[in-house]
Amino acid sequence: MTAQQIHDKVEEALEEIRPFLISDGGNISLVAIEGNTVKVKLEGTCIDCTVNQMTLKNGVEATIKKYVPHISAVIEVK
Repeated sequence: MTAQQIHDKVEEALEEIRPFLISDGGNISLVAIEGNTVKVKLEGTCIDCTVNQMTLKNGVEATIKKYVPHISAVIEVK
């Protein structure tokens, strides 16, 4: 998979997740893909949400891995 294909697949995964975050007043944006790590920025109410790390691992990371299985981690950047 090329870097552009990986980027497109990660964006596709985020589009699947976005409606759920937006419905709660939040959002997410892709910051970078470095090796097998995806860096994202949580926005809106997601920033201060008490369960954002659980959402990041169980929702965002799991969905991205479904689209791009070789991704090993999704981390939040501020």
